[in-house]
Amino acid sequence: MRTFTIAHSSPLGELLISGNDSFISGIRYADLHSELADKAIPASEAPPLLRRCALHLDEYFAGWRRTFGLQFQQEGTSFQQTVWQELLKIPFGETRTYGKLAQQIGSTKSSRAVGLANGKNQIAIIIPCHRIIGASGNLTGYNGGMWRKKWLLDHEKRIAHGVLSLF
Repeated sequence: MRTFTIAHSSPLGELLISGNDSFISGIRYADLHSELADKAIPASEAPPLLRRCALHLDEYFAGWRRTFGLQFQQEGTSFQQTVWQELLKIPFGETRTYGKLAQQIGSTKSSRAVGLANGKNQIAIIIPCHRIIGASGNLTGYNGGMWRKKWLLDHEKRIAHGVLSLF
């Protein structure tokens, strides 16, 4: 099945939303994926699911949406798929450490592997890899850049504590 990509503005810069009629396969930052940005088509020509994803992201950034009711799929090993599914269980506005996530999937000694799987996530924001922090409580790596990770976590904490965020 053919994959389409649209560009969509956000407070974090332009997002590239990829997918088809059935599922979203990627949400990436355009400044870090220029090869995809060059292939973006107008949203009006994209499958409705991509336009719905853009709307859901707008609602998330406006503070109205905490969960996403979208079908998504990305290629990865069974371990990566397990990690990504566990990320979806982290409540909006909360964080987990790599070690805690490893413990939750029943692999207590695999916090580094969890970190690697987290870094392979291609569906930013919807699969909330930004909610993973270091054991010390400090922010650690994020494919979109640390400033974006901090922004996302701060945004979710404001919303979770009843402070509406405007973009």
